[in-house]
Amino acid sequence: MGTPQQTQIPPLELPRYGAERLSGIRCIATQLKLEPPNEAALTAMAVQRLDALLVLTLTGGGFERRGGGATGYVKETYLAHLVPHPEVNWTVSPPLSLEVASSQDFLDLVGGLEAEFEREFIAQAVDSDRDRVLIVGLMTDQLDSQQFQDGLAEIARLVDTAGGEVLEVVQQKRSRPHPQTVVGEGKVQEIALAAQTLGANLIVFDRDLSPAQIRNLEVKIGIRVVDRTEVILDIFAQRAQSRAGKLQVELAQLEYTLPRLTGRGQAMSRLGGGIGTRGPGETKLETERRTIGRRIARLQAEVNQLQAHRSRMRQQRQHREVPSIAIVGYTNAGKSTLLNALTNAEIYAADQLFATLDPTTRRFTIPDPLTSELREIVLTDTVGFIRELPPSLMDAFRATLEEVTEADALLHVVDLSHPAWQSQIRSVMGILTQMPITPGPALIAFNKIDRVDGNTLTLAQEEFPQAIFISASDRLGLETLRQRLAQLVRYAISI
Repeated sequence: MGTPQQTQIPPLELPRYGAERLSGIRCIATQLKLEPPNEAALTAMAVQRLDALLVLTLTGGGFERRGGGATGYVKETYLAHLVPHPEVNWTVSPPLSLEVASSQDFLDLVGGLEAEFEREFIAQAVDSDRDRVLIVGLMTDQLDSQQFQDGLAEIARLVDTAGGEVLEVVQQKRSRPHPQTVVGEGKVQEIALAAQTLGANLIVFDRDLSPAQIRNLEVKIGIRVVDRTEVILDIFAQRAQSRAGKLQVELAQLEYTLPRLTGRGQAMSRLGGGIGTRGPGETKLETERRTIGRRIARLQAEVNQLQAHRSRMRQQRQHREVPSIAIVGYTNAGKSTLLNALTNAEIYAADQLFATLDPTTRRFTIPDPLTSELREIVLTDTVGFIRELPPSLMDAFRATLEEVTEADALLHVVDLSHPAWQSQIRSVMGILTQMPITPGPALIAFNKIDRVDGNTLTLAQEEFPQAIFISASDRLGLETLRQRLAQLVRYAISI
């Protein structure tokens, strides 16, 4: 009894039977004006998935006491409930008399609605194994329109790579993020309503969120909320094949999880026993924190051992005077495809973000520019970069990234067919400048020239006159690339 807003049950405490079921709760509300329920009441009904909302319009000052009995003046009533329609969320009846409203068979109504919801849900569920994702993007004053749209396109690709199905993208423009919920209160309600309507089971934001923001959003929306970093970590966990890769992914995941343990309420507490210990004793939160802390320390020690091993391998190559070139670039730029084309390697390559995670090293021969004799070098395919690379990944993958800093030179591969190729170059350059050791000289190779028009090609040639233009998949320009790599190695060794 009351208004849907005043009696609203936190979404996380509602009975959850799936997108095809209602909550099993019906609400009776009262009002003084003869008008249908407002948008706020209907939205609250939809977010909670109430069976029905019955609004009674009172006249004569409300309910009064007469002769010891309660007598009220109910002029008209409105009956509202959800409908399984992709464009209409609910339906509101015309004004009904109290007798007509009270004769409604609600069990029959709810049963019929749930049967329709189930048919609609089954029709929408293309793949039950995939998360049904609602993406939320926030455009602040620090971003222009193009940067914002590029970011949304990238997070959609990340979700798809992680195995999710993007149902809808919700956008908001604010001067700065809301400190508690990132987006405004009204937008949070809109997200909750869209998630209920579409049957989404995951909300993904296009930015990193604080632990408090994630908790607040999950309480208000009622389903799991993740940020950009968690999506990237999930992809890395799927892609890691070697022991070293799995080790570094686990370390990054634990470092991400540790500050997000708080806020789980009594579920993270453990009761004590005996006088003086009744009530929450040592919390499970503290136990988990110590367990994770010990695991992080062990993983960091193993990563240090991995660093030492790779350092010894590099020293052996340097002792044999074998120059090394690290292939770097934005994720999905075509680095693995290029390494396969140059060295006849058979490493996995696909049109996906972070298709390969573990670094791969192959020997490669090039003609010496002075003597024309064949010279052996080492090519290393490194993990793809991405804008605003999460700090936890930078720290966990330091053993892999050292392949970049210790290489004699870099081959920076750029996907020229990507609309944001210029910003991707800046992102890679920004990450390279954060390296503890300044990397060696770099050659820029614009890849996928078979997919670009003449204007884009001309613009890239004007901005980067020393760059080389290739197509790794079609093996275009590879001989010229071999010659330029030979010159690059000669220059790197001489400085």
